[in-house]
Amino acid sequence: MKQKHILPVFLFVQIIFLQVIPFFPDHVERYYSMGLYPYIASFSRNTFGSIPFSIGDFIYFILIIYMFKWLWNKRKTWKLQWKNNTLHILSSLSIFYFMFHLLWAMNYYRQPLFEKMAIQRDYSDQELLQFTRKLISKTNAIHSTIAENKNAKVVFPYSQDQAFQMNLNGYKNLSNRYPFFSYTNLSAKKSLISLPLTYMGFGGYLNPFTNEAQVNYLGPMYNFPTTTCHEMAHQLGFASETECNFIGFLASVKNDNLYFKYSGYSFALRYCLGNWEMRNKAIFDQLLKTVHPGILKNYKESKDFRAEYETALETGFHLFYDNFLKLNQQKDGMESYSKFVNLMVNYYGKKKL
Repeated sequence: MKQKHILPVFLFVQIIFLQVIPFFPDHVERYYSMGLYPYIASFSRNTFGSIPFSIGDFIYFILIIYMFKWLWNKRKTWKLQWKNNTLHILSSLSIFYFMFHLLWAMNYYRQPLFEKMAIQRDYSDQELLQFTRKLISKTNAIHSTIAENKNAKVVFPYSQDQAFQMNLNGYKNLSNRYPFFSYTNLSAKKSLISLPLTYMGFGGYLNPFTNEAQVNYLGPMYNFPTTTCHEMAHQLGFASETECNFIGFLASVKNDNLYFKYSGYSFALRYCLGNWEMRNKAIFDQLLKTVHPGILKNYKESKDFRAEYETALETGFHLFYDNFLKLNQQKDGMESYSKFVNLMVNYYGKKKL
């Protein structure tokens, strides 16, 4: 075999391997997610965490420039050298694909969190209704403590850099009961591409190559702690958006600070209310009357922010990401973000919030 064929063939081998590995989640959990990956993640966060700007965003920027430059240089000779150019592209994809899975993405194939935490998956309408009412009561109570009155929205009093550091408290408290949620070596950054992320409709992302939690700094601040906790959950090796929403919620409400608790509870309540809006509009309207107007003003703040940047780009990117998630063991695609309601309802059950 010629040397230039090795990497393209290796790409094919990787694809075959990833068709088989989903049948062995316990092995992935033991040898990668709880074995090799924590060392990789710790090294990356130690290396890049103290750098004040996003190294991952900068690397992406350089790679995009290089890609366009290469395509431009090959434009005149593409037809004559199409075989070599195709092999070059496949070789680059092979390296990228390997590093993506080695450094983080093998976590897509790990043991599901509902099994790891012994949480049921299904729930009844009555269980959801009871949980939503408890959630409204808890969110209202915290809102009354930190807002001027029940009609006032919550104004987050901390800077984003302060929020990054303060999020560690929630993870510390959470890890006291669940050691696998232990988080060390903070590496959370304000994304350099926050404006494009806003137009695409995303609050952040994890860079799998540098293990930096990239957070969109343009959105409403009351939701910032939970958004950051979601991306930090990805850093811990949880790939499922459902699971990261759940972990982000838990890490927020376990925080000692009331503003962080409010971020988590209001985040969860918005999803539960949205669930009822689709299930039963009459119940949704009844529940909405019991929510403090100030909380609804925070929700309107988020809605207005999204509407300001809503374009066809968001729809197109969501379609792309929906298919990306489905290709990576998340059969619900973009809907997986809202599926964490299942985990919340069954995790708390009859327990006090």
